[in-house]
Amino acid sequence: MKSNYSADNIPEVALSWASEGQPVVLATVIETWGSAPRRVGAQMAIGLNGKMQGSVSGGCIESAVVSEAQEAIETKSIRLLEYGVSNKDAFSVGLACGGKIRVMLEPVGHTISLETLQKLVDFRKNKIPVACVVNIITGETILQTDGYSERVSGFEEENKIFVTVHNSPIRVVIVGAVHIAQNLVKLSKIANFDPLVVDPRSGFASSERFKSETIIEEWPDTALSKISIDRNTAIVLLTHDPKLDDPALEIALNSDAFYIGALGSKKTHAARIDRMKGLGFAVDCTNRISGPIGLNIGASNPAEIAISILAEIISKLRQDRQ
Repeated sequence: MKSNYSADNIPEVALSWASEGQPVVLATVIETWGSAPRRVGAQMAIGLNGKMQGSVSGGCIESAVVSEAQEAIETKSIRLLEYGVSNKDAFSVGLACGGKIRVMLEPVGHTISLETLQKLVDFRKNKIPVACVVNIITGETILQTDGYSERVSGFEEENKIFVTVHNSPIRVVIVGAVHIAQNLVKLSKIANFDPLVVDPRSGFASSERFKSETIIEEWPDTALSKISIDRNTAIVLLTHDPKLDDPALEIALNSDAFYIGALGSKKTHAARIDRMKGLGFAVDCTNRISGPIGLNIGASNPAEIAISILAEIISKLRQDRQ
């Protein structure tokens, strides 16, 4: 199974530890079968004495992987591990969920050089799609930036080459710096998404309300025309004010954004659809708008509504890219 999973901040963690002179191993999920808890491309950084960040399973095999990583540090060589269904002993190493998983261990400074890891982190920081290409036989690791922006992590060349694709994080453009937006920004960051808040109203779009988050204090149509909206972008409209939402919605419907959601009741949404049709948008286009926004979980306060919105974004993302 391949995946479009982008490894959280594990390369950054590994680089930080290695730069301090600590031995570090990068563990990467390279194959899964059945009900494996993590996707291909998921990563974990492992140091000495069991120190770790990230995960390669739901907690089923981490201890065993950490133990194997200590040996990889000693041998300075790539290691391939495979774990399957655990036996009757509930505490044995294995995946109790019934799946199978293969994990690759790469000692930093050996199979993947510190210089290569630094370049990888730089590409990620600058939001440049990059692939980490590993020959699992020799351990040779190189970076490639061409031709991988639409690719997914997985094996190539008869399972000799494993490619971990590091795409730009999912951008969540939030129009309307309201209370729901404050919660949605926090949740988006927890999910390792990249939130951006747009609102021309200085009383709403203030650094006091959103701390250090990126805020664009401009009218939505002006702001969105400056943003690169692609298939890794979700657009969330929270003002339910046509003066703010409609100009942004026009740009969103003409873009490749994978998700478009708008706050408002069913009546408000019906009026919104009529306005978009009046502007010439066809039914198949207006059907892209999720409204009322969010999964129907009975949300009743700003935090719960933000949860329902993020859940719907993730659902749309995963369903489209399985």
